Amino acid sequence: MKPMRILFTGVGGQGTLTASSLLAQAALLEGKEAVMSEVHGMAQRGGVVESTVMFGGLRSPLISEGEADILVSFEPLEAIRALAKCHSEATIITNTVPIVPFTVDLGGPKYPDIEQAIERMKEGFKRVIALDAEEMAREAGTSRAVNVVLLGVLLGTGLVAIRPESMEETIRMRVKERFVEANIKALHLGLEAGRDTP
Repeated sequence: MKPMRILFTGVGGQGTLTASSLLAQAALLEGKEAVMSEVHGMAQRGGVVESTVMFGGLRSPLISEGEADILVSFEPLEAIRALAKCHSEATIITNTVPIVPFTVDLGGPKYPDIEQAIERMKEGFKRVIALDAEEMAREAGTSRAVNVVLLGVLLGTGLVAIRPESMEETIRMRVKERFVEANIKALHLGLEAGRDTP
């Protein structure tokens, strides 16, 4: 697998760390080297969470400004915040459903216009995939599978050489049995979306 830096970002409670762990484990199942790390974050709901997965012999788990090849964001404002970590040829995959920070409700800065932000992303980066991963997760049977939907989108792009079957096996090993089938459906909905998006 060629060297690749993937940055995951979201807020606490969205499964950001679980997603990066699932990706790294699926790679290991195929005998591919992967380095995973939590960059920083707060596990409680609302706190920013970032994690990384590195492929292709990269040793440092840290991503400096302008280094990320792929950004997978579970929340659109967190995608905006993380853009500086990406180079212009990067692929941006983001959920479009906002989780409005409590500071906005308290009269702080306004939440940005999502459509405008996505248009600016498209101007600055090679490929941007923006979709309602929450709706897709509900279609799969559990709103908690947003992270797996986005993993499916990532694999569907063909940018990461990991077989969907390996991700399915990882899900079966790591997810509680009663949620396995919904998560596998979420994975396949994401795969389809990733393949269908130019």
